[in-house]
Amino acid sequence: MNIKDYLEQNRLAVDRFLDEVSPSATTPPTTLHESMRYSLMAGGKRVRPILTIAAAEAVGSTHPAGLMAVACSLEFIHTYSLIHDDLPSMDNDDFRRGKPTNHKVYGDAMAILAGDALLTMAFDLISRADLMKGCEPSRQVRIIQELAYGSGNMGMVGGQVFDIQAENKDIDLPTLQNIHKHKTGMLIRAAVRMGAIAAGATDRQLDDMTGYAENIGLAFQIADDVLNVTGTREELGKNPNTDAERGKKTYPTFYGVEGASKLADDCVTRAIGRLGTFGPQADPLREIARYITSRKN
Repeated sequence: MNIKDYLEQNRLAVDRFLDEVSPSATTPPTTLHESMRYSLMAGGKRVRPILTIAAAEAVGSTHPAGLMAVACSLEFIHTYSLIHDDLPSMDNDDFRRGKPTNHKVYGDAMAILAGDALLTMAFDLISRADLMKGCEPSRQVRIIQELAYGSGNMGMVGGQVFDIQAENKDIDLPTLQNIHKHKTGMLIRAAVRMGAIAAGATDRQLDDMTGYAENIGLAFQIADDVLNVTGTREELGKNPNTDAERGKKTYPTFYGVEGASKLADDCVTRAIGRLGTFGPQADPLREIARYITSRKN
């Protein structure tokens, strides 16, 4: 299969849905909605929602009830996390996806509120009767719980706390692994599991999907760490070498660039191995795993 065509087709579908369900910039309070859309529609790769769609396909259901709302709820969460990560009190970044960061355009207070609104809208999406029509209530509750767990104190937010506490400290490798298991890995894990649950995965299928997701989550973070060292601002859409400037230890710190790249490739191999019981319908997941370590941004 042509993974670039698959990613582009689904990225466009996700973008259309995000545009449809997001308040227009002319809806009061206009500045809030303009700020939300500024970051939400800034042209991300949409990896997380596409993983949700691909997981549902792997289970054998291309259009389970509410799938696009489920998938796009993850992009709302991801976007809010980026807005907050870029704030002066966090990573203090000036650029994101080749544009000035949200707080540089709208100010710190509005950026915080835009992130808060995106977070709550994510749960609005997957609780709306019109968007989730036909989804079994018990399945819908499981999906909501997966998103809450993956994005909250035991997931992404907890990982951000671990990350902040580790800055300028001589942390060991297990501490680094714990940071990224939560900060990056848990939302990717949620994305895959939510798609599988939406499609009615069996317990065995969900277990294999979870193993796949945990491995690609680690591969994704390692690849990001390597790109922060090797990438250019034009490729990344933001300044490179920011991890070293903030005193953050990363996988290249422990393994070097080549060693870290090999570790990421090993994660991809393990991830694909977890899909052995799935047929060709899981090929998009297999190709996404390979794409994760070959991308340039």
